[in-house]
Parts: sequence; C-alpha cells; structure tokens
Amino acid sequence: MRAAYVERLGSADLIRWDELPPPRPGPGEVLVDVLATTVNAVDTFVRSGLFRTPLSFPFVIGRDLVGAVAAAGSGFAVGEPVWCNSLGHEGRQGAAAEQAVVPADRLYRLPCGVRPEEAVAVFHPAATAHLALFTHGGLRAGDTVLVGGAGGNVGGALVELAVRAGARVLATASPRDHGHVRSLGAAEVVDYHADDLPARLAALAPSGVDVHIDTSGRHDLRTAVALLARQGRIVLMAGPKAEPVLPVGPLYMKDGSLHGFVISHATAAELAGAAEAINELLPLGALRPRAVECHPLSAAAEMHRRMEGGELHGRRVVLLV
Repeated sequence: MRAAYVERLGSADLIRWDELPPPRPGPGEVLVDVLATTVNAVDTFVRSGLFRTPLSFPFVIGRDLVGAVAAAGSGFAVGEPVWCNSLGHEGRQGAAAEQAVVPADRLYRLPCGVRPEEAVAVFHPAATAHLALFTHGGLRAGDTVLVGGAGGNVGGALVELAVRAGARVLATASPRDHGHVRSLGAAEVVDYHADDLPARLAALAPSGVDVHIDTSGRHDLRTAVALLARQGRIVLMAGPKAEPVLPVGPLYMKDGSLHGFVISHATAAELAGAAEAINELLPLGALRPRAVECHPLSAAAEMHRRMEGGELHGRRVVLLV
C-alpha cells in the first residue's frame, strides 16, 4: 500500500510517500480502507518528537481517518463507513495510508448522509472541544464560558458546543474572525489584541467566568484567575512549552481549579463519548468546518510544513487517498 511515513523523528522534509507492507489486524482490531485523513498540529508534534509517544519505524503519520471497513470483524461489517481520531499515538500506526488498522473501541460508524471529506475535518477539533468543555471543564447549562482564540477550528467548536449546551459564551478573536464567531452563537466577541482586554472581559462577565479555555497557548493565568467565578474552572489545552505564572492564592480563594488536558491522553471511553455527541450533531449540519482544502495524500509533507508555518488559520486540510 502507499503511505506517508517517516523513518526517524524530525522535520517535515523527512516524510516519505512510498510503498509499505499492508497492515494486518490483530484481535480486537479492524482493517479499514482509508478514504481521507487530515493534518493536525499534534501530528507535527509527534512527527518532530516534541510530543514523545511510543512508536515504531517506519511510522505512518496522521491521527484522523474516514473510510470503509475492509474486512469484517469485532462487530463491523465489510463496507461500513467508519471514522477514527486517535491513531498515531501510544504505539498505534497512523492514518495517512491506503489502509489502516484501528482498535475496535476507537472506531465509530459514520452517520448516513454525512460527506466523508467534510466529516474528517471535524473529528479532531470537535472531540477536543467536547472533552475540554464537558469532561474537564464540567460545563453546565447557564454557565458563562470564555473561549480565547475562538477564530480557530478548536475555538469555533468550543463556541458552538457550549452554546448548544445552554452556556453564555464570551470569546476573544482577531477582528477578521468576529463575524464568524458571532455566527456560531457567541454573545460577545472581543479583539484579543485590545489593550484593555481584561477590563472589557470583566465588564462582560460581572459574576465571573465559570469555564475559561484559551486555545492560543499563551496562558495569561493572572487574567484568567481574576476573571473566574467562584468554583470556576480553567482548562489548559495548548502551549506545550508554556511556563506562565499562576496566582495560587487568588485561585484557591475562589475555590477555583486548573485542569491540564491533552486529547492524546483521553481514554477510549472518553473518546467514544465525544464521538457519540459528534455523530448526533453531524447529520444536523452542525460542527461544519469553516474552510477546507483538499489535497492528495502525497502532499502530506507540504501540508505539515504549512501547518508548522502558521499558514492554515481557520482552515482544515483534508488529504484524499
């Protein structure tokens, strides 16, 4: 089979597009004919070695896929449309190939009527947002949620899911993204470059923020803690090299909490719960990607370079097999 893979960790230039032996499923695994995959920031972290995880070489890159079951097993029938968003980690080979082996408890059926090339662009940001809000943020109807960097893919999914759950959403974004963020249901959107940003946010949330999630990785924890409501939750989900100052005293005086969250560490059960929610929303036209670029899978190295160069703001790359 053809695959995009690396033989050692390093730059995107190391990605090869060539033949590899087809994978063979073991007990509890399903062989899938891949139709499409994507490029996520975490894919570049794993490939470069920034995010260390057990892997074997040659290592097929990529996390997400949509495809069709190639061989019956583990409750799946041949030809069933399926998806996965947790390959390429903890010893699992990745998705960027003509075929992939997926653990059955990480494989989900694609709802009828949903276009595969649109759906595959949704899985990673939507699952990340769902787990951040509900599993780690404890979101409840009526909460006030602050989404920092809401113009991106994960930020947009955070806004949409929080609004659908009955939360009041405040967001920060670049002015070019304000219209898009408002269209997802945000009550207020503020320019994150504003000199008086903390004061403006405090005025918009006089009773405080119940769930604070910043997708930028900058982590201004002084401001975040100051904005928190009593028993408010801050969810950290970006910025692997960040070392911000944490005002511990004000945090504990508010009964506040700080939760680190990496989707790669999510359990199979947590991912399955997020997948169930995503599958309920996709047929309704929800969680649609803002913009999608489609390229052949052979362009994986170029797309990794573009991801690392910051060229894909608000855009999702779909690699078609």
